[in-house]
Parts: sequence; C-alpha cells; structure tokens
Amino acid sequence: MTDPLSREDIESGSGVKEEVREPRKFKVLLHNDDYTTMEFVVQVLMTVFHKNEAEATKIMLAVHNNGMGVCGVFTAEVAETKVVMVRQMARKAGYPLKSTMEEE
Repeated sequence: MTDPLSREDIESGSGVKEEVREPRKFKVLLHNDDYTTMEFVVQVLMTVFHKNEAEATKIMLAVHNNGMGVCGVFTAEVAETKVVMVRQMARKAGYPLKSTMEEE
C-alpha cells in the first residue's frame, strides 16, 4: 500500500504530480459531390459551424474547387457531433453531402 500524503504535501502540491495535456484536435471536412447545391452547403456551414455568410461562402468554394474544405477544428467529441449533424441535415434535405473528420 502506498504512503498517504501528508497535509503539508497536499497543500504545497509537492506530493501530487499533475500532467495536463491538450486534447487532440480534429478537422471537420466537407467533401464535394455533384448533387448538393452550393446554397445548401452555405446553409450547413452557417447552421452547424456558426459561420457568417462570407466565411461560409469561402469554405463552400474551397469544397467546390478543391474537392473538400475544412469547416473547423474541434476536440474529438465535438467533431464527431458536427459530422453527425451535417449528415443528418443533408439526408433530411435529400442530399448526399459527405462530412468526415481527421486528426489535425
């Protein structure tokens, strides 16, 4: 059994080793397709990622011209949630818009 920490160790912090790490970050990506409208992509970016119209248009054009675009960088849980939200929104509207995440 380990020795219990003394009150002095606890108060000074000398008996406790803490290592704080930044959480891993993930990029959320949108992928181009031949069916999803540019207007819908802008709407998704404004709704799910809280982009203003100018930012959303810029990302949408990157998706259109480059085949994919980065919507934002988030912790794993937030990125996963946003990917699911995009997919649900697209399916509900009848579009095959693809959203993925990859480690930054």
